[in-house]
Amino acid sequence: MTETSQPRIEWGEAPSLDDIAAMAREALDSLEEPFRTHAKAVAIKVEDFADDETLESMKIENPYELTGLYSGVSLTLEQHSAPSTIPPMVWLYRMPIIDEWAATAGIALEELVAHVVIHELGHHFGWSDEEMDVMNEG
Repeated sequence: MTETSQPRIEWGEAPSLDDIAAMAREALDSLEEPFRTHAKAVAIKVEDFADDETLESMKIENPYELTGLYSGVSLTLEQHSAPSTIPPMVWLYRMPIIDEWAATAGIALEELVAHVVIHELGHHFGWSDEEMDVMNEG
């Protein structure tokens, strides 16, 4: 992400769950192959906040600290084990994303959503943090 990005949408009110989901789909569509095809198998869910059970299991007290979460088995682990019964899913948490966006000058909301999506997809693909950074730059 660059600090000089300009938002493509001017927000008069906070973006809805559907707005965030549309930005996430756009981020998926912008991936290069073969990642795009594999990413399409990952469901995207948007909620205002993570539920209490998720926050407790991750030992997170402040719900604004979690912008996204991957649930499922990474492709690298799936190749070496029995097929998972847990569908791969990326959870995006609208209010923490909006809060981070409001606190970050010069970043378009669409760019922040894409960053969170790619980071969480990285867990699906088994990417390192360095590989996630490269994907975010592309």
